[in-house]
Amino acid sequence: MSAARPVTLITGASAGIGAALARVFAAHGHELVLIARREQALAALAAEVAAGGRPWPTVLALDLARAEAVAEIARALAERNLEPEYVVNNAGFGLLGSAARLDRAEQLMMIDVNTRALVDLSLAFVDSLARHQGGILNVASVAGFLPGPGMAVYYASKAFVLSFSEALHEELARRGVRVTVLCPGPVPTEFQARAGVPPTYHPVLLGRSAESVAEEGYRGLMRGRPRVVPGFANKLVTFVPRLMPRSWMAKLVGMSQANRFGSRPAGRS
Repeated sequence: MSAARPVTLITGASAGIGAALARVFAAHGHELVLIARREQALAALAAEVAAGGRPWPTVLALDLARAEAVAEIARALAERNLEPEYVVNNAGFGLLGSAARLDRAEQLMMIDVNTRALVDLSLAFVDSLARHQGGILNVASVAGFLPGPGMAVYYASKAFVLSFSEALHEELARRGVRVTVLCPGPVPTEFQARAGVPPTYHPVLLGRSAESVAEEGYRGLMRGRPRVVPGFANKLVTFVPRLMPRSWMAKLVGMSQANRFGSRPAGRS
């Protein structure tokens, strides 16, 4: 058997930041494996990439909330003689409302997608990442720097991704594997729309397009940066918690969520 072809694996690639990341990686010559639940959306993106003269991406339609999902990905890659050079963990979703009132099963599913699957994929292919001197790009959020009353589990999941990625950056550096955590602020994607976030909610200075976020994330990964926060205003947001007691930050975030959103649930992305 010939040597396995190196690929870039991108989760949550059906829309938003994930689709933008797929376009950026493809534009830089990477062969893609696109993963999300919506096969039709993935197929359309794959056709778009191929129409630009790039290799036709492999499409894997599956739900990362399932415990066996990463094992299925590994089998699918082996069957096609592919192995990851880069892993991009973008899949995730949020739930808006009081943690005690939201559906517990849904919140546990959010942990499965936002953290468990991300850890599994980050660790499952380390040997092939090291062989290709590739890397891991984990998508977190500026929410990871803050306590999050009103979206408690979501904010906590992104804090986990931030901490885990920064630690993994140090651990895998000796093997030549780059690990970068991308922490965007508000981005107008399906995630925001499903959450019921009005277009005028966030200050204009905080907003970034999915395309600009993807470009900054890609550049940061290629340069081996441990963390990328797109936009000066968002960098300031991540700095404020260092100056203010955490209890104050929790109250401020909680009041903001309650005043703007009430207790409506957000959807998966």
